[in-house]
Amino acid sequence: MKHLNVVTTNFRKSYLFVFAILCSGMIANSCTPKNAVTADFGDNFPMEQMLAIEKTIKEPVFKNKVYNILDFGAVADGKTMATASIKKAIETSSKNGGGKVLVPAGKYLTGPIHLENNVNLHIAEGAELLFSTNPQDYYPLVHTSFEGMELMNYSPLIYAKNKKNIAVTGKGILNGQASAENWWPWKGKTSEGTNGYRTGDPSQLDKNNLPALMEMADKNVPVAQRIFGNGHYLRSSFIEPFECENVLIKDVTIINAPFWIIHPFKSNYVTVDGVNIKSHGPNNDGCDPEYSKNVIIKNTTFNTGDDCIAIKAGRDAEGRRVGIMTENVIVRDCKMIDGHGGVVIGSEMSAGVKNVFVYNCFMDSPQLDRAIRLKTNSVRGGTVDGLYVKKITVGEVKEAVLHITMDYKDYSNRKGDAIPQIRNILLEDVTVKNGGKYAIFAEGLPNSKIENITFKNVRIDKVKENFMIKNVDNLKIINTYINNKKIVIPSSN
Repeated sequence: MKHLNVVTTNFRKSYLFVFAILCSGMIANSCTPKNAVTADFGDNFPMEQMLAIEKTIKEPVFKNKVYNILDFGAVADGKTMATASIKKAIETSSKNGGGKVLVPAGKYLTGPIHLENNVNLHIAEGAELLFSTNPQDYYPLVHTSFEGMELMNYSPLIYAKNKKNIAVTGKGILNGQASAENWWPWKGKTSEGTNGYRTGDPSQLDKNNLPALMEMADKNVPVAQRIFGNGHYLRSSFIEPFECENVLIKDVTIINAPFWIIHPFKSNYVTVDGVNIKSHGPNNDGCDPEYSKNVIIKNTTFNTGDDCIAIKAGRDAEGRRVGIMTENVIVRDCKMIDGHGGVVIGSEMSAGVKNVFVYNCFMDSPQLDRAIRLKTNSVRGGTVDGLYVKKITVGEVKEAVLHITMDYKDYSNRKGDAIPQIRNILLEDVTVKNGGKYAIFAEGLPNSKIENITFKNVRIDKVKENFMIKNVDNLKIINTYINNKKIVIPSSN
């Protein structure tokens, strides 16, 4: 066996462990020929494939006609409910073939907004939509989703169901007005303890709320019978195109969200471009494409209370029944500040995720836990096939540059027999100043090893430990420097 080229202090700490797992077959570059690399997995970022997918994602085009909500009775005082005026403007525009529904400068209090075909809701610079914090305003209940499970619940703040050619654009502000005084305490007790919840308050964790929904989903209770809303404390997504096609969300600033922020669900051809997201509440994921295809997220800034981007595909048995894989997701030219992860897949990924491309992004914050993360377990199951990362600059993360676990802890630490699979993970041309605890944390299962992780042209200036590797086949380290030392693992030839 060739000797590991190990010269850094931190790598020496890991050497005996890495040596042991090499010989046990946990890493495919192992001691015996039978464990030699055989997978057809390229070592180069698939740029042509990414560009070909991007070319198919075209922004919707709208008629050159403007419908000003002031002409439909809206009042820009921040106190008078504009819900009916906005609804009338949207319906009139769509009936006439579509166009721009203009929210001009000023503050407007509103309930939920439901988009219609061929309508661009345009929030002008200087305009702010203030969304009501009264849950009663989000009735009637609609067919929506909560943490990967479908249900009848409060309307998302901006919602569209089975629509085509829709947009939310403009330099204005969408303000969900969520805080420790409303929406956020419904999360229940959190480790951070900053969401306003007090012991004894009602929350989503009470048995008739999220646990009841989980049981209904596991038993395949029809969605029409999964009636939640008042008294169940399940928060609404901010923007949710549900079974939509040709969707654009561009340039707006989004703050103070109740729950997930941009949630394309069972949608196709979605563009998120130039959005500024700043919301630090519980479960305030920035963008969560779910059961969706051909999605591009670009030029967007994420400063969030949870994952910046979390790519999902349904939860547990329900996700497997729905069986719509999320695929062809492009993340490029984005900035990630605070968050649990920069680009994340999971944990609700039971239908599978395929072909995710992350290109030319910047991540930096002492409150950003991980740069790239994949998370699942034996209840979630699911397959991840193809996560390709290139040209990423990381200033500081707390825990890991790449973090993969098949033993993710959910609410009740359940165990199941839905064995996940993860394969084909590439990080290329990555520079990191401070990687936190690990360059790579990768935790597979004995009966489902993580397959094909490649680090190519990666430079990490500072990290506590190089690797924590368990049940991984075919780890490649190519032209990679950690703590200023080149890392070489042995060839099996």
